Amino acid sequence: MQATLEAIVAQNRTLTAHGKVATYIPELAMGDANALGICVIDGAGNVHLAGDTDIRFTLQSVSKVFALMLALEDQGFAGVFDHIGMEPTGDAFNSIVKLETFASLRPLNPLINAGAIATTALIKGDSVAERFQRLYNYIEAIAGEERISFNERVYRSEKATGDRNRAIGYFLRDIGAVCGDVDEILDLYFRQCSIETDVIGLATLARRLALGPEAEPALSPEVLRIARTFMYTCGMYDATGEFAVKVGIPAKSGVSGAIMATAPGHELGIGVIAPALDQKGNSKAGVQALVDLSRLLQLSVF
Repeated sequence: MQATLEAIVAQNRTLTAHGKVATYIPELAMGDANALGICVIDGAGNVHLAGDTDIRFTLQSVSKVFALMLALEDQGFAGVFDHIGMEPTGDAFNSIVKLETFASLRPLNPLINAGAIATTALIKGDSVAERFQRLYNYIEAIAGEERISFNERVYRSEKATGDRNRAIGYFLRDIGAVCGDVDEILDLYFRQCSIETDVIGLATLARRLALGPEAEPALSPEVLRIARTFMYTCGMYDATGEFAVKVGIPAKSGVSGAIMATAPGHELGIGVIAPALDQKGNSKAGVQALVDLSRLLQLSVF
């Protein structure tokens, strides 16, 4: 496995020059555009690393998976999907178009920004601090305390520049998709995106999703099934279909350049970081690294 990962990193590192780091969140613009790192944790729990694996990065949209899982535990299936749809989208992750044209006046799915904001609004707690702490603890329990932290600088950067998400949030309240204080909901959303880890933490999260519900920490079988399904159908923004064909396993990307991929049949967890993004907001080198890894290991959900 080690030689395989090192070869994949070596042959894909040049792709970082064909992507660009996210700049609409100023703090993310400081990411190393040349970086590429990968971690695979196998069924026995062995950790395999290659490339730039010592850098830390924020989860960004990867956090949406765990917000969905916690919201499902808090509200149940109907309590979540009365507010949020289940369909993939061909639009950009931060698009507002379908909110007005989708017949049910709900966000299409919980992994685009509109759906994620609506999902975050469903997490229980008496304050933003309590709700965030519950989500932070939920992620920390899976990844391990030493792997998870909070990046205050990224949080403040997102909050200062998040006008598109504010527009989405107020539109969601206008159509009845969320209730309550929009600024508080958005503050929680900006905080969850600013949870920080490394590729080992990311792969640890991914491996827990690859295991059955009885593994530690225990997860509801239904929650686990729904999370993996949405990752497979909606996890890579409007490139999800192509990714499913080429890679064939559930994954979730973030604009920090992170990709979390899970291979349930192989009990593998994979974490990738490469901050240079393609035009759809996915890691340019990271996606191709996963294509190569999937082919070599014959990964698939089928």
